[in-house]
Amino acid sequence: VVTPGELVTSEVVWMRGHGMYSVGNKTYSSVVGTISRVNKLLSVSALRGRYVPEVGDHVVGRIVDVGPRNWRVDIGAKQAAVLMLGSVNLPGGVQRRKSDTDELNMRMFLKEGDLLNAEVQAIFTDGAASLHTRSLNYGKLRNGYFIAIPSSLVVRSKAHVYEMPGGVDILFGVNGYIWIRKHTISSAGEQGVPITRLAEEAGWEIYSDENEYVSAGIRETIARYAGSIRALEFCEVAMNETRICKAYEASLAYKSAGELLDNKIKRHIAEQALS
Repeated sequence: VVTPGELVTSEVVWMRGHGMYSVGNKTYSSVVGTISRVNKLLSVSALRGRYVPEVGDHVVGRIVDVGPRNWRVDIGAKQAAVLMLGSVNLPGGVQRRKSDTDELNMRMFLKEGDLLNAEVQAIFTDGAASLHTRSLNYGKLRNGYFIAIPSSLVVRSKAHVYEMPGGVDILFGVNGYIWIRKHTISSAGEQGVPITRLAEEAGWEIYSDENEYVSAGIRETIARYAGSIRALEFCEVAMNETRICKAYEASLAYKSAGELLDNKIKRHIAEQALS
């Protein structure tokens, strides 16, 4: 690990990459991070910084602008991501053509401020991400609570949607944006219908702004999970499903979720999560 101003190399054979600057023949780090080398190129990858999207990443984002046939989505990267009209499920079937009427009604599907989860489909040449929600696993988010942590604290795994104890689901975006919601049973599992068939028959309800009833008990559980995640963030503990579950179990020793705001309690919860 190197710190800002620390000498990285004084040899002229190395090319300077991002996270570095030169003074004469000497190259120094400009950020706190780790040194990476690709052939003759040296760079410093910051321990904390903006999320860098990769194809296949599961992300949670917020709509910040509605443009011509696309939405701009904040995913915590250097640039807003793009969600094209052709990359979402629309009422009437996933396979149908997107018409001019659909373009006029874009704010009826997703508008500024709406939260959604999506998958990174491609990376443009300028580094911006192209998203898609062409699955009922993705789409508009409701019935929950949003929380943001540094993306460097997210442990990458094959699955980023966790069904947690207490009747709560956690949608973990690789970008550090997290959605904690009341557990929902997949309608595909209830009816035995393939999820691709359900996507084709998707109706307006997938874009509804109305939240379902969330009981006081579930709200308390959501608050405890949020407090547990904040405790792990406070102690800079990398997070995965197991650690969050342990942190939540440790939080049950306290009467209310409000007690989890105390820094001493945060440290105790983080210790329990790592044990």
